Amino acid sequence: MRLRALLDTEALGLRLLGGEGELERSVRGVMTTDLRDPSRYLNGGELVLTGLAWRRGPADSEPFVRILVRSGVAALAAGEAELGEVPEDLVAACARHRLPLFAVNESVAFATVTEHVVRQVSGERAGDLAAVVDRHRRMMTSGPVGGGPDVVLDLLGSDLDLRAWVLSPTGRLVAGAKSAGPDLPAEVRTRLAAERLAAARAERPAPHRVTVGTTAYSLFPVHGGGRAPRAGRDVRETVLSDWLLAVEADAGDWPGERLDLLYGVTQLIAVERERRDAARTVRRRLAQEVLELVQSGAPPAEIAARLRVAAPVLLPGVGAAPHWQVVVARVEWADGARGEPGPAARRLLEEILVDPSPAGRARSGVPAGPDHGDRIAVAHSGEEAVALVPLPSVGGEHDGSGTDVQADTLLEAVREPLTAGLDGDGRITLGVSAAVHSAEGLRGALEEARHARRVAAARPGRVCAAGHQELASHVLLLPFVPDDVRRAFTARLLDPLRDYDRRHRAELIPTLEAFLDCDGSWTRCAARLHLHVNTLRYRVGRIEQLTGRDLARLEDKLDFFLALRMS
Repeated sequence: MRLRALLDTEALGLRLLGGEGELERSVRGVMTTDLRDPSRYLNGGELVLTGLAWRRGPADSEPFVRILVRSGVAALAAGEAELGEVPEDLVAACARHRLPLFAVNESVAFATVTEHVVRQVSGERAGDLAAVVDRHRRMMTSGPVGGGPDVVLDLLGSDLDLRAWVLSPTGRLVAGAKSAGPDLPAEVRTRLAAERLAAARAERPAPHRVTVGTTAYSLFPVHGGGRAPRAGRDVRETVLSDWLLAVEADAGDWPGERLDLLYGVTQLIAVERERRDAARTVRRRLAQEVLELVQSGAPPAEIAARLRVAAPVLLPGVGAAPHWQVVVARVEWADGARGEPGPAARRLLEEILVDPSPAGRARSGVPAGPDHGDRIAVAHSGEEAVALVPLPSVGGEHDGSGTDVQADTLLEAVREPLTAGLDGDGRITLGVSAAVHSAEGLRGALEEARHARRVAAARPGRVCAAGHQELASHVLLLPFVPDDVRRAFTARLLDPLRDYDRRHRAELIPTLEAFLDCDGSWTRCAARLHLHVNTLRYRVGRIEQLTGRDLARLEDKLDFFLALRMS
């Protein structure tokens, strides 16, 4: 271990008195002494602990420090219990000989410091490390009650004093030990994920060592199935999907036994990754079936039947049929990566959609109960991934709870690490449809999402997304826009009004047509419809409320005009 790690360990309460530039020195042992000449017991690289009983006067400090330096010790830690503070003559002697000096608070026992150092560096614990791995393996295979990455990380903390976290490729916190203290801040997780992806793309050997602020981390990849990529395999096939184990320590000087332990832990965590991946099989199959039906032009009744099967799986306990959104993603490499890109895009889209809201991405842990990712069904078709996202509905209407996937926030928290993973020669583009309430609208939603992705692909940048809001009415007039996109645009604007008219006989559609024909004149429109102006104002207000549009705005008037003409 390095001296800086000792200083960063709050439980030891060490205070640096000198040697700021020497904190990268390695510590290979620990010794407690009050002998005036302890050289016969020193082999070099030790942290020497002393209670200062050898010091009878200021003149004793210089020879004592000189002996330590000749013996090659890493640093000196002096207790404050005997004299109340570390004498200035000892501080000066250590400064002259560039020997790092720590003060040990009287409330901290030397045994505490010794035990911590021994746990970190002693080769005598090599046999214990194998036992730790075996305990981890039993925990991970003991079933859903006793297993999981959190248990493994707790054992790393209790057995080896290592704070560790499991992160997704986008920096999402997958697991963290309860004993690790405060969770990693979002900005630190993002930085670690970005560094890991960049190192993997450059094919630098693991563990990857990163310093954030003054804290050192070592990053170990968690490969799918626990196996490293095969020789000759393009790293781009998995770089955007592998998890990582982040350990708050510099593993540069670790012995082989400790590195083997951490690699063993990554293999155990990979087992959990595979379990979670297998749990998505049903959702993937449902999405694949729906996608194939939609693309083959199957009757809406057949698609609706399949959606009714998917709804209770993705939103258990929801009585009414949900609304749906479609998200399309594509991963492209400049020179064309080997392998089929669709599955890679599917895994990445599943990760991005775990919780697409900024508040959710900023959370420091996996939420209790099913997370947003348990509501996502992702299929792949050719080079693209297609996600079917259910939205809760009440009484057959979207509940407006703000759960819609928004293109402008979808990539907000993942852009930095994904850009590092693409490393200048790849792109990720996504398109998001509007919400649809029936099987009839699903084909249009798919085409709308695909067209939005093409809009995103036309923009600069490595990671881009576009939503249905950006398919402006003037774009819809272009001849290359598919008919399904036009129908989706029309349905999104007019279906709420048609549904309301069907239930309440409110004649909102005829009112809208007349209002536009009269160029927005309240008096002329009321006269044409034989209504009082206040009744007309009420109907127009209801139209604006149901659609979220403002009929005083030219853009919204134009959209309604086009929707009515295309209906």
